[in-house]
Amino acid sequence: MAVPPATVPLANRTRPLLAVFSATFFVRFAFGITVAIFFAYITGHSANLGEGEVGVVGVVAAMAPVGEFSTVLLSGAAADRYGRFPVLFAGMAGAAVLFVAVATTRSAFELAALNFLFGISSGAILASSLAIVADRAGAYQRGFEMGRFDAMNLFGWVGGFAFGFGLLDVVANASLGSVFLLGAGVLAAGLAFAATLVRGAPLVRHTRQYVFSEVVRNVFRRNVLLVTLPWLVIYMLIGTALVFLGQATGSIGISRTYLAAAIGGGGLLLVITQPYFGRLADRRGRMRMMTVGATGFVVLMALASLIVAFGPSTPLLVGVGVSVLAALTYGPAALAALADLTQEMSRATTMAIYSLTISLGMVAGLLVFTELYTTLGNLGLYLFFGGVATALVVLTLLRYRDLARLAEAPVTTPVR
Repeated sequence: MAVPPATVPLANRTRPLLAVFSATFFVRFAFGITVAIFFAYITGHSANLGEGEVGVVGVVAAMAPVGEFSTVLLSGAAADRYGRFPVLFAGMAGAAVLFVAVATTRSAFELAALNFLFGISSGAILASSLAIVADRAGAYQRGFEMGRFDAMNLFGWVGGFAFGFGLLDVVANASLGSVFLLGAGVLAAGLAFAATLVRGAPLVRHTRQYVFSEVVRNVFRRNVLLVTLPWLVIYMLIGTALVFLGQATGSIGISRTYLAAAIGGGGLLLVITQPYFGRLADRRGRMRMMTVGATGFVVLMALASLIVAFGPSTPLLVGVGVSVLAALTYGPAALAALADLTQEMSRATTMAIYSLTISLGMVAGLLVFTELYTTLGNLGLYLFFGGVATALVVLTLLRYRDLARLAEAPVTTPVR
């Protein structure tokens, strides 16, 4: 069982959190660098989108989330049984080794296999990290702590993503394999730093037995589904954007250099906004902030469709910035809402549902988008955005209905 946060010394509570926040930043920075160059690495060129290449890249990129969602519940179970940090550090070490392997080949088949294994490591990292944060955050601080986690998570992603875009303009395509070696070095540095922070600190070990089938059933509970399914459709959008954004923006006349600067600047904003939005979720309610975030995503897709159809303009780009800021309210509130639903004896396994959901969403998004775009071109893009937006609206309304149905029940956590 986890030690309640209030019963352990402050240093022993903060050091594990600092370790997981730093590890999260290093992991996502490394991932962001490599995702930004992955399209160019597979195709052998760094500009434009070939319709035949979209399908190949989509399948190869989808293998990582396939590996993640097919094994992440097992990773969560291992973190519950053997400890959070052993699973976290094993995942980071495995990812670093796989990055080195990726640098040795450009075969689509071999990259797909390595990407599958990489997804297993990624799931282990995320499930154990979220469990560490949930262990050390009380019911009325979960939004804030999840906001800090999400800040490091997203700041690492966008920082690495921006850095990777910058490398596309200064590193010859033939030399892009060295970028994966850089990613391996970043992961090794993050592992060493986090391990130093927790050295000598008492770490919680979860040794109680539980029935794994019960955890699987939890995935399909109504209240869990209404928290996690919106993530699925959101990551259908995010996963597709991560793979194709660089080439797509170049094809409509937006400089990659400007895009990298915008993404990097946005990353700095995340460090401030995510803990703040998490605190708002603690004070104002999870569902209220999740609704603001879902609205931001819907508006963002509408504006992105207009940019594709008519080209970028200042009003549209300003609208994109505002809608992105609103969308960022979703993450801390939704993570805290899921943590509210966890059972102490299987917390890492339950938090792994988040990783399972987003990885499944990335697979579905890549496969659906590549099929629609290959068949219908820009019309397929509009249909993709419209489907994601509609699903978000419907799921948000269903959760409001579910919460209204349970309104008479006693409330002991700020889950609403």
